[in-house]
Amino acid sequence: MFPKSTQAQFWMFENEGDLNILRSKTNVAYIESHKNEAPAGAGDGHFLTEQDEADVVFYFSVKMGEFCDKFKPPMPSYVKGTSSHYFKRFYLHNSVMNYHPKEILVTAVYLACKVEEFNVSMQQFIANVQGNQERATKIILNNELLLMQELQFHLTVHNPFRAVTQCTLWTASGLR
Repeated sequence: MFPKSTQAQFWMFENEGDLNILRSKTNVAYIESHKNEAPAGAGDGHFLTEQDEADVVFYFSVKMGEFCDKFKPPMPSYVKGTSSHYFKRFYLHNSVMNYHPKEILVTAVYLACKVEEFNVSMQQFIANVQGNQERATKIILNNELLLMQELQFHLTVHNPFRAVTQCTLWTASGLR
């Protein structure tokens, strides 16, 4: 099943270098398309570097973990894993200078909840978001299709959490 999955075909890379090349192309493409917007004499310091972008993505990945850990009702590990995949995949082809990570973060978590069948209503989900909840609802709904498109509609994530959870349940109940 996994070897023929979209995850194996489109989201597995030979090594870290391949990912860095992709991230570099994304950064350069953004800078090239927006260099005329930089103030005169700003030079290279106007835009984030590849490392800056990687640091921002890492920071918000940590924030995503914190958000998921505090989520009520408690979020299963496989939903957390899927949301992390979505978030990181999105920023392989998109710049943090173009899409704010905070907005993509909540959208990725909400989409993962739906895909992994962790049934929470929009109201339940938004109750976990700090700040203007009406604005957060609009952000999620406006970015959901964008996120799916940028993931090329490859929404199935094969992560180990579901199998480990199932094995634990079987062991606890005495089933084999």
